[in-house]
Amino acid sequence: MSRALPKRPARVGPAALPQTLPARIFLLAYDPAKGRLSGRSKLGKVLTAAALIDLQLHGNLADDNGRAQPTKAAPPKDEILAKIFTEIRTASPRRWRTWIDRRQRAIVRDVRDELARAQLIKVEPRRIFPDRITLRQPLVRRQLLQRTTDVLRPSRPVSRVDLRDASLAVLAATADLRPVIPKELRLRHKDRLAQLTIRIGPVPPALKKSIQAGSSSSGG
Repeated sequence: MSRALPKRPARVGPAALPQTLPARIFLLAYDPAKGRLSGRSKLGKVLTAAALIDLQLHGNLADDNGRAQPTKAAPPKDEILAKIFTEIRTASPRRWRTWIDRRQRAIVRDVRDELARAQLIKVEPRRIFPDRITLRQPLVRRQLLQRTTDVLRPSRPVSRVDLRDASLAVLAATADLRPVIPKELRLRHKDRLAQLTIRIGPVPPALKKSIQAGSSSSGG
């Protein structure tokens, strides 16, 4: 009788880039040098802004005189985007900043859990300190970072830059996420970032106002 061979542990293959902008900006916000997320106090706002841009790019939201206006496009398949879209669709028209200021803790938790289920991060709960987060697929973050910083290259016409990659760069610069866009890089490409912001639309300026208001109220 043949003896059964012991089972080998399953190998985790190379992961694909996450599809949504909130998931991508979450991974980019992770600082490998410090082993933690950067910009924790404003991460919820950045993730919500990323979700709003994603909904715009998918044709679910349009700008109506400074307000987020739902369209008749099919709802997004992603659970997090669908939740935000449903909330906007069932409410009266409100300004982009109003939505950015909402659900900050919830979206951080939702995106984190989604990435954990996708085996892109590992979350270790802790009682006193924030949960420990580690990257399971560091290459994914490096690929995202490369795509994000490539949009700043002067050789690439602003009109031809992929809007999803441009959105990550603009959001990171707006929120001063230095593991993504260091300060010197942001200052060097200030004009180009401003041009990319115009292409993306009303969400980045709304995020900037929201962050500034939060810093003023906290005395920062």
